[in-house]
Amino acid sequence: MPVFTALFLSFVAATVIVRLWLGQRQIRHVRAHRERVPAAFADRISLEDHRRAADYSCTKLRFGRILLAWETLWLLLWTLGGGIEILDRTWAQFDYPLLISGIGVIFSLLLISSLLGLPFSWYSTFVIEERFGFNQTTLATWIKDMFKTAVLVIVLGAPLLAAILWLMQRAGENWWLYAWALWMTFSLAMIWAYPTFIAPLFNTFSRLEDESLRARIEALLERCGFHSQGVYVVDGSRRSSHGNAYFTGFGHNKRIVFFDTLLETLSPDEVEAVLAHELGHFKRHHIKKSMLLSAAFSFIGFALLAWLMGSDWFYSGLGVSVPSTHTALILFMLVMPVFTYFISPVFSALSRKHEFEADEFAHSNSDYRALISALVNLYRDNASTLTPDPLHSIFYDSHPPATIRINHLRTLAASGRGSVD
Repeated sequence: MPVFTALFLSFVAATVIVRLWLGQRQIRHVRAHRERVPAAFADRISLEDHRRAADYSCTKLRFGRILLAWETLWLLLWTLGGGIEILDRTWAQFDYPLLISGIGVIFSLLLISSLLGLPFSWYSTFVIEERFGFNQTTLATWIKDMFKTAVLVIVLGAPLLAAILWLMQRAGENWWLYAWALWMTFSLAMIWAYPTFIAPLFNTFSRLEDESLRARIEALLERCGFHSQGVYVVDGSRRSSHGNAYFTGFGHNKRIVFFDTLLETLSPDEVEAVLAHELGHFKRHHIKKSMLLSAAFSFIGFALLAWLMGSDWFYSGLGVSVPSTHTALILFMLVMPVFTYFISPVFSALSRKHEFEADEFAHSNSDYRALISALVNLYRDNASTLTPDPLHSIFYDSHPPATIRINHLRTLAASGRGSVD
């Protein structure tokens, strides 16, 4: 067995074992605390809601194990099983130019993978989410969303893919620098365009109509020095009863968005506190930091791909006998998640740090008690577990666990500390 094949299989096995182990730890920990609401939430969350959150978490984790097995099977079939090789030979029979053939191979793989994933998407939406009272999506909306997504992938993704493959084939040994610059330009353009041109294809966005709440929000924005296109409400209830709030875009195209489901459950004080938290991400430059981190890792990724593309062992070790630019790109995208899984706690830790900083900003610019109340409502309404396994949380949680996060806010209030602009 080639050395790289053995290394790849070792990482696949290690990743699967650790993911299953962490999932089982989470299930065991959540179920062990199912019959008792943590003291910090006992006056706001009923035992029935706490049990529902535990059952929801465990159900998703068990489903995730099935999905993991399926995805791992197809990863091995595409690579060592010869799936990519078969697709590549099939398109080679048509004698198209290499660029066209490469685009065909990649989009064929995307199409097949998407079709294979449809039953899992359907089950998650119409069985799990339905069982726990979250799903509001109709079958027609679900199908329309898939169709719109497919069109966007073709319209936006095909030209980008063609340009990157052309650079890989024709731009010489420094192609990866040009490809990286193109990728970053495309990414920034998508961030800018998303709130105005892409998101409205899937949801309806309307201006916040509550004049009193809008005035309150505008005063907070003015106080924090935040300028945007405005405050919008999105009809998230069309698809799910989960609630959320976020801001999107950059430059003059920034937009603050509240889910209609969120506004239905929060008081004006709580809405202001949630918005102050979101503004904390902006004022602490978390978006810029995330973009810079993404730029750095994509830079490293393109450089690594350029090196691997010239290494025969990379292709042969993953089941491809005829090297090409498009098979190099496919293999790289398929196997990199396997090799980078064990650094995921680093990114989770950074995300949790940002959440703490945003909470500190919210504490300084709103009523911390309202933020705690809003968080409790969100945990309850979204059936988020209040008792995650600590090790599972280290790997997967982008937000601090509920008890730790609320205790942090109370500690800030007791010490009189807060965020500084």
